[in-house]
Amino acid sequence: MDERFLKQLLVSVKNGELEADEAVKQLKKLPYEDMGYVKIDHHRKLRTGSGEVVYCAGKTPEQIVAIYEKLLEYNGKAMGTRADPAAYEAVKARIPQAKYYEQARIITVGDSEEHQLAGKIVIATGGTSDIPVAEEAAVTAEFFGSNVIRLYDVGVAGIHRLLMNTDKLENANVIVAVAGMEGALASVVAGLADCPVIAVPTSVGYGANFGGLSALLTMLNSCANGISVVNIDNGFGAGFLANMINKR
Repeated sequence: MDERFLKQLLVSVKNGELEADEAVKQLKKLPYEDMGYVKIDHHRKLRTGSGEVVYCAGKTPEQIVAIYEKLLEYNGKAMGTRADPAAYEAVKARIPQAKYYEQARIITVGDSEEHQLAGKIVIATGGTSDIPVAEEAAVTAEFFGSNVIRLYDVGVAGIHRLLMNTDKLENANVIVAVAGMEGALASVVAGLADCPVIAVPTSVGYGANFGGLSALLTMLNSCANGISVVNIDNGFGAGFLANMINKR
């Protein structure tokens, strides 16, 4: 942030030369911080309501640590996805309060966006092998302030397991259905609930699953109403979208 620009902006508001709403609009357009290997958008929360999240894959531990320190400086909290244990150890060495969710591969620093988690998101998986993707969605939604109910291993191969939990589906504001193989779970869930369903295809399955493509196509071609679909294994995207819907 240009300090001189900010001081002039504050003076203009104080002197009545600029309306507060117009000042906020100008702040929303302020530039990012260029660290050479990354351009950190410190004002994303001001524009969108949620701060920037670090995609850790492909970054060195040293780069990840530096990004976390900058995010904490401006936002007081930080979250990163697709982080391995080495990245976590590097972050924790500099930021002792960092927390690692091993299954979700997420590093967080700081509390959720709200002390009291809001609403209700149900995250359901077809099988146990889908849980890592589901946990990425769950931890993301919780970090941004949503209450999450986990409903794991309720796939269509034993549909009675799902039907015995219909009360949880009926009370949800949004449901995230995570499944690999043929990916039929989302269609079944959408036929039982009156809320939006976010379908997450996973890369779990045998050869003809084509790394999640079969589940993706099933979900995209679902005949059930109220389904949106995110990319293969994109638990973060599903959790973030579910949080936005839940908190409306």
